[in-house]
Amino acid sequence: MNRQTTIEKLKSMRLRAMSELYHRSIEQKGFPSYTTDEFIALLVDAEWEARHNQKISNLIKAAQFNTLASAHDIDYSSNRGLDKNTFERLLSLGFVSQAENIILTGPTGVGKSYLAQSIGTQACTFLKKTLYLNWLTFSEKVKIAKLDGSYLKWLHKLQQTDLLLIDDFGLHSFDSYTRSALMDVVEAKYNKSSIIISSQVPVSQ
Repeated sequence: MNRQTTIEKLKSMRLRAMSELYHRSIEQKGFPSYTTDEFIALLVDAEWEARHNQKISNLIKAAQFNTLASAHDIDYSSNRGLDKNTFERLLSLGFVSQAENIILTGPTGVGKSYLAQSIGTQACTFLKKTLYLNWLTFSEKVKIAKLDGSYLKWLHKLQQTDLLLIDDFGLHSFDSYTRSALMDVVEAKYNKSSIIISSQVPVSQ
């Protein structure tokens, strides 16, 4: 058996993690403590994990976050008024499974965007299609889509996301196009998928 040929065949089938582990086993004189079945399982696990991680990476890239937010870096100090237990329940993504929505409000500088995007990143690790838009970008995309005739296609894209994040909501003024589009988005996603809105505007307003 030509081992190098086997490695090249694995690569040609895009089984790169398998080929790398197999090549490493040759260089290290194999995994003598493993049975044949165990070694095959090891190869399969390596390939599965690599593909799983690639899916997560692709989803994070497609989400278009403006910062790399991690739930592990969240500050739960008392002066922020952020309840750790409550937020960790949000990170479990039960609200996404139930197609529920979240509004994050608070003054400038308390980290609303980071919190929203940390939930979004968590959703990507659970293989949920996620999209981040700040309010200005949302408004601009509405106008462009209306002008070039791609509005329904754009709306369908938002509908297909498991989680849509709209950041800095209300920071810029509404026009009739944006107001109408927001209602279209909410209606399209109602009881189907989730939205997170972060805003300086209190819920009462």
